[in-house]
Amino acid sequence: MAARRRRRDRHPWIRRALQLLSIAFLMLVLIMVVYRFINPPFTPMMLVDKLRGETLERRWVPIEQMSPNLPLAVIASEDGQFCRHWGVDWGAVRDAINEARKRGEFRGASTITMQTVKNLFLWSPRSYVRKIIEVPLAYLMSLIWPKQRTIEVYLNIAEWGPSIYGAEAASQHYFHKSASVLSRHEAALLAATLPSPLTRNPAKPGPRILRHAAAVERRM
Repeated sequence: MAARRRRRDRHPWIRRALQLLSIAFLMLVLIMVVYRFINPPFTPMMLVDKLRGETLERRWVPIEQMSPNLPLAVIASEDGQFCRHWGVDWGAVRDAINEARKRGEFRGASTITMQTVKNLFLWSPRSYVRKIIEVPLAYLMSLIWPKQRTIEVYLNIAEWGPSIYGAEAASQHYFHKSASVLSRHEAALLAATLPSPLTRNPAKPGPRILRHAAAVERRM
């Protein structure tokens, strides 16, 4: 017993690190519970844009005030199993790994829940460390939030262009109309923009976006 205590005392930084991790986890859980009922005021990416002096285009709207075409299109495009899984789609992960073995390139297998976690709490550049953190947080979010809240928050904080955040701002910017009246095709174009929002313009779609949007409409 005394020997074990002496070993612990030799490495106090380990105990301190564990304490800090525990505090950080509890704070994260608390914030996630709060965001279940209160709309997030900003995300890390929004904060970075503000620090750069950018003018943000953003307006939060409840999911009930969006066209039903939009969440349907985003689910069809980004996460077809969204309504069935608990935050992580291991089938998509397996497919991504198999594809990486064949092509030598790893495509994203993030669910909408994982992307919401990333946008709210983590950083944007892709890394294995971020992916490892996303998985338990996605399960935690699925435990605390209902699916409707997850898709609502995602649609309101997703980046749809340079400093353009949320479905309403994107709809106004690209189509000059409210997200409540988006057509099926317009919703599919917006969904097709999400994988690369800084380089794709749904108002001036190229062949690649049009092909993606057509596939989304078929799935819808």
